[in-house]
Amino acid sequence: MIQSESFNRLIAAFRSLPGVGTKTAQRYAYSIIEGSVENAEAFASAVIDAKNNVKFCSVCGNFTENDVCELCLTRSPRVICVVAQPKDIDPIEKTGAFNGAYHVLHGVIDIQKGIDADKLRIRELISRISEGKTEEVIIATNPDLGGELTGAYLASVLKPLGVKVSRLAYGISIGSEIEYADSNTLQHALSDRKPL
Repeated sequence: MIQSESFNRLIAAFRSLPGVGTKTAQRYAYSIIEGSVENAEAFASAVIDAKNNVKFCSVCGNFTENDVCELCLTRSPRVICVVAQPKDIDPIEKTGAFNGAYHVLHGVIDIQKGIDADKLRIRELISRISEGKTEEVIIATNPDLGGELTGAYLASVLKPLGVKVSRLAYGISIGSEIEYADSNTLQHALSDRKPL
């Protein structure tokens, strides 16, 4: 490995990214060092440009370069899918099965980290629903403790507003085998079963 303070700082910068370990950070750093100055400048420019120009949509909280994102401009608010983070929208969009609007909470309730409902974008969601255009809210937070707690809290505050509140179904993924499913997954699959 190169013995250089600059190189080590570059590795540390890549390591600060989620999911990037030491070996991957080293590969990224070598790629930058071995590449052209033009490529390094373009990479740095892209990072700075995104950091300076990308902000949150004033309606849903998704990432955008405008005041209101493209999804909010083109989708009906009749059905709103609530997600924890902007990155959760992409997998749903890739299915092509949902054509409603989104609302990003920017987190989930986490008592240990001191994140309660007031620190999430729940007031903004209630305000959107109060406009009277929303018929259903789909809660699409992760099926972990924080996601479940947030989902239950949202259901308790949204149902009195007269909207249908639903939750993404849980269960065995397509292509998997029952014998390898954990008991929690099987329990949810049984309780979320649907008639044929």
